[in-house]
Amino acid sequence: MPETSFIVTLTSAPRPGIIAGVATAIAGLGGNIAETNQHWDRPTDRFFLRLAFLGPEGLTVPAVEEALAPTVERLGLDLQVADAARPPRIVAMVSRFDHALLHLLYQIRVGWLSAEVAAIVSNHADARRIAEAEGIRFVHLPVTPDTKPQQEAALLALVEETGADLVVLARYMQVLSDDLSRRLSGRAINIHHSFLPAFKGANPYRQAWQRGVKLIGATSHYVTSDLDEGPIIEQDVARISHADTAEDLVAIGRDTESRVLARAVKLHLERRVLLCGTRTVVFGK
Repeated sequence: MPETSFIVTLTSAPRPGIIAGVATAIAGLGGNIAETNQHWDRPTDRFFLRLAFLGPEGLTVPAVEEALAPTVERLGLDLQVADAARPPRIVAMVSRFDHALLHLLYQIRVGWLSAEVAAIVSNHADARRIAEAEGIRFVHLPVTPDTKPQQEAALLALVEETGADLVVLARYMQVLSDDLSRRLSGRAINIHHSFLPAFKGANPYRQAWQRGVKLIGATSHYVTSDLDEGPIIEQDVARISHADTAEDLVAIGRDTESRVLARAVKLHLERRVLLCGTRTVVFGK
């Protein structure tokens, strides 16, 4: 029999009966729970839940929300319901370094990442050939200090027009304004070239090489108005040695960046990441 699939995420104060209330409402819809993850964060005294379930044919998000409404009101839940069968839409942003973008597109092509790229945006024209090869809309939005407000307004209009669920900064080398960062809060992910905090500014891999580091890494995080200090989603490191050159570090770093960004995007799109102040709760499989 055909089925529908949904993901319920919620956060609230840690009250008795939350899981029971949600599960009972889902059972009343004829739903079958496939996966559940929960966490009580003691320092903030907040409860987090992610629940995936299958429902009968024809069940809709509004119907699920209506069934859960009494539990939401009674227990004071901040709850969202998503249609897990609908591929989320992405706007990918890139400058001249295209390794992270190419890896993301490959993972979508082979099915590891369920998503649709609504547009590729760049402040340079270099990525146009990638977009054309993939049959994806390319939007060239060059930016200067004088035109940045207009450029960001055009970007925001594109996000709204395409109905994008997520903006992915796949090595987009422009700093978003505080206003745009706030407007995209929780909906924009960046990749940083280090295991934060670390070497900032120009030529970070050369700085690392000059200091003789033995580990380099990458950090993917949500975009906030605090540059490179948003809530962290995913990180990884790669071991290097004295025999590696600065160029070797760049190559190893690009590989790490690509993998970390793709994993962060997957976690977000599968609704496995819940914000907990300046931190994140990340539910793995």
